[in-house]
Amino acid sequence: MAADYYYADTENGDHIDDPSEDALFMLIDELNHADNTFVTINPADDDPAWYASISLLDDDTYEVERRDTHQHIHDLTTETDPGHIARDLTIWLAGRHYPNRPA
Repeated sequence: MAADYYYADTENGDHIDDPSEDALFMLIDELNHADNTFVTINPADDDPAWYASISLLDDDTYEVERRDTHQHIHDLTTETDPGHIARDLTIWLAGRHYPNRPA
């Protein structure tokens, strides 16, 4: 089954279609310096106009990048709490445009 809205991929190969806030939290919380330093979130359509990424930095903080070319948004922040990141991303993702959104 393919994603209806968006999907998340990690550096170590984890893939989740339409991840919930809890699933995003787990993906972020499982980042490590050995082999899994980032998560990317992309829309499920063929012409992505936005994306988000979370990267684990050397000091164990997280760099969160959100870009939406249609809404002229490009945010880059540093965060420390995976729960806060997952909650904020869930809200941000709800505000994105999904051209193939089911009725």
